[in-house]
Amino acid sequence: MRTFARGAEQELRKEVFTVEFVDGQRNFSKKIKGSSMTARNTVFSFLGVALVVVFLLGLSVGSVNIPLSVVLKGITKGFPFFRSFTGGEVKEGYLVILFNLRLPRVLLCVLVGAGLACAGCCMQGLFRNPMASPYVIGISSGASFGAALALLILPGIFSLPFAAFVSGVGTAFLVYRISQVKGKIPIERLLLSGIAVGFFFSAVTSFLMYIAAQDMHRLFFWIMGGFWASSWIRLFVAIPFIGFGIPGIFFFSRDLNIMQLGEESAITLGVEVELVKGVLLVLSSLIVAACVSVSGVIGFVGLIIPHLTRLFVGPDHRVLIPASSLVGGIFLAGCDILARTVVSPAELPVGIITSCFGAPFFIYLLTRRRW
Repeated sequence: MRTFARGAEQELRKEVFTVEFVDGQRNFSKKIKGSSMTARNTVFSFLGVALVVVFLLGLSVGSVNIPLSVVLKGITKGFPFFRSFTGGEVKEGYLVILFNLRLPRVLLCVLVGAGLACAGCCMQGLFRNPMASPYVIGISSGASFGAALALLILPGIFSLPFAAFVSGVGTAFLVYRISQVKGKIPIERLLLSGIAVGFFFSAVTSFLMYIAAQDMHRLFFWIMGGFWASSWIRLFVAIPFIGFGIPGIFFFSRDLNIMQLGEESAITLGVEVELVKGVLLVLSSLIVAACVSVSGVIGFVGLIIPHLTRLFVGPDHRVLIPASSLVGGIFLAGCDILARTVVSPAELPVGIITSCFGAPFFIYLLTRRRW
C-alpha cells in the first residue's frame, strides 16, 4: 500500500511538473526559484571558467609548448585595448602555430564536443532511453561508408569530409523513411531500422577496406576520430550545421520534457509529437553528420556526457541541453590535449582517449544505475 501511494505521488509530481511546462511558467516552484536556480547558475559559471581554461591550455600545450603569457599576447594582438595590458611582441613562428594550427583545432574540438553531447542528449530524451547515442540511427556507419567510397573514387583533401557528410545525412533520411508507418515514426521501429542500416553500411565499408587495403590507412585513422586535419575551412563548414542545430534542439526542450511522460500523454497535453520527433531527428542528424565529417567517429561523448551532466543539473532539458553542450566541448577539448601530449611529438586518435575515459564511467553508471 505504501509502495502504491509513493508511486502515485511521484506520478502526480510529474504531471504537475509537466502542466506547469505547458502553462509556460519559467519559475515553476519556489524551490526552483531559490536554491536550485542558484546551484544551476553556479554550475554554469563553473563550466564557463572551465571552458576558458581548457581553451587556453589547448592553445598552449602541444609538441611545441607556448607559454600562456605568449598565448594571451598572440590572441589579443589585434585588439589595442587588450594589448595595453598584455604588451610585448610575439615571435612570428608562435603566431603561425597559434592561428593556423591550434586556434581552429581547439575551436573545432569545442564545437564537435558540444554538437555530439547535444545530439546525444536529444536522442536519449527522444527515445526515452539512457543508452541511446548520437550514432543510434546509423549515421556514423553511413558516414564511414561515404568516406571509404571517397578515398577510392575521389581521393582529395575535401572529398572525404564532404562525402562523409552527404552519406551520413543520406543514411539518416533512409532510416527515417524506412521507419515511417502511415505518416508516423514509432520509436522502436526507428531504433531497429537504424541498427539494421548501420550494420549494412559497416559491412560494405569493411568490404571496401578489404579490397583496397593499401589505400585505407587514412580511412583507418579517420574512423578512430581525431583533429590532426583541423583547419579554418573545416571549422567554417561545421559551424552552420552545429550552430543552427543546437539552438534548434534547445527550442524544443519543453516538448522533450513533456514527452518523457509518453507520447499519448504528450499528445493529450498539446504536443505535436510526430512533428517534434521529425524536426529533432533532422537537427540531430545534421549535427552528427557535420561532426563526423570533420573529426571522424568519436565515441562515448554523446553517450556519457548527458549522463554526467544530468547528475549535476537534473533531467530538465531546458537546462540539460545547454549544460551538456558546454561539458561536451570541455571534455573533447581536454581529450584532444591529452591526445597531443601523451606520446608527443606523435599524436593519438582522440577516439582512443574518449574511450579510455568513457568506458569505465559507463560501467560505473551501469552498476550504480544513476540516470
